[in-house]
Amino acid sequence: MITRKWVAAGACGLLVTLAAGLFPASAVAGEPVAKEAPKVELVLDVSGSMRAQDIDGQSRMTAAKQAFNEVLDAVPDEVRLGIRTLGANYPGDDKNLGCKDTKQLYPVGPLNRTEAKTAVATLAPTGWTPIGPALLGAAEDLKGGDATRRIVLITDGEDTCAPLDPCEVARDIAAQGIHLVIDTLGLVPDAKTRNQLICIAEATGGTYTSVQHTAELSGRVRQLVDRAATPVVNPVATEGAKQCEGAPELKPGLYSDRETFGEHRWYRVGVKPGQELRASVSIGSDRAVNNDYGILLRATTRSGREIVRGQEAGDGRTDLISSGLRYPKRAAGGDEDDQQPETVCLQISNSFSAPASVKTTPGMPVELTIDVVDGPDEASDVAAFGLGRGWWLLGVLVLTGFLAGLVWGWVSRWRIAVWRTN
Repeated sequence: MITRKWVAAGACGLLVTLAAGLFPASAVAGEPVAKEAPKVELVLDVSGSMRAQDIDGQSRMTAAKQAFNEVLDAVPDEVRLGIRTLGANYPGDDKNLGCKDTKQLYPVGPLNRTEAKTAVATLAPTGWTPIGPALLGAAEDLKGGDATRRIVLITDGEDTCAPLDPCEVARDIAAQGIHLVIDTLGLVPDAKTRNQLICIAEATGGTYTSVQHTAELSGRVRQLVDRAATPVVNPVATEGAKQCEGAPELKPGLYSDRETFGEHRWYRVGVKPGQELRASVSIGSDRAVNNDYGILLRATTRSGREIVRGQEAGDGRTDLISSGLRYPKRAAGGDEDDQQPETVCLQISNSFSAPASVKTTPGMPVELTIDVVDGPDEASDVAAFGLGRGWWLLGVLVLTGFLAGLVWGWVSRWRIAVWRTN
């Protein structure tokens, strides 16, 4: 029993070590997009459907106004903020006029909170839902300079102004290469609205959020505005191979790819003696998937021998699943041949599946972080104690087992002696 407890304690210690050392504190990946003040435009749906009273017992419009007031109070001083509306002015039935109903309510620039709040307070649910034209207008509002640019679209319904498809508009904006990200928030969305907003966000590398409560709306918008104020790291697009041979060779940095259901993709990283490879991967389930899935990040030699792996499982309760690994390469001797970098093959696999009605293309978004640092050489480093230097852990476990055996033997002999005496 004592031996089992000691083994369990050792296993728990290993798990703690893994948790502490799994992900790197920082990764060298890309550069900040700009030093100029970041620009953000909030695009608010003011169409007639915003009258619906299904958010915390109040109308969607009231919830949006309350959230906007909280967001405006918290906007960082360095952010240049603007507000654009759609469906706020034309109440009629003429589609041609209704689909032109988008207007900049507050210009992008230094924020006067009182003026911005006053402008928002005058809004009342009115007309159509011209999302496509509103996105085009917002992109024009943010035009110019090299600053970080972000559109935050808040709507409760899908676009009503086809054939100007907002997904195609978002793709055209992304194709311009102006580093403009569109994040979308759906207020109590139905399936069609959700799919359209996901498509818009995906096209520019943004995010989609479903909102059911006022606090969720204000919290998410604040988070997105704050994110615009921080330096942006742009992932480098890459494409993994079907096998290690011919796979792209990655330097330290942040990379993006796409992987279909059940696919394996390979990448290569060079690791010199005395260095440690740190890698992590995240896959976003950006569509409906079946429960019970997992991802695997595996490091192997070129011959296929596994070095180390990281894996994680999910059950459908999250939109993102991540895993990581660390591989320290032992420092070499004085021989020049021993100083050559080793090619480590990284394999990313997933076990996602989806209902027959769900599209499997394009693949799910993959984000891969690679970092190569000097290997640990002190016992205080978690990788040196029990992870990067496996001999330390092995020695501790052997010594622990030996001492536990001695104690168990002594206790057994003492109990037998007592039994014979009595």
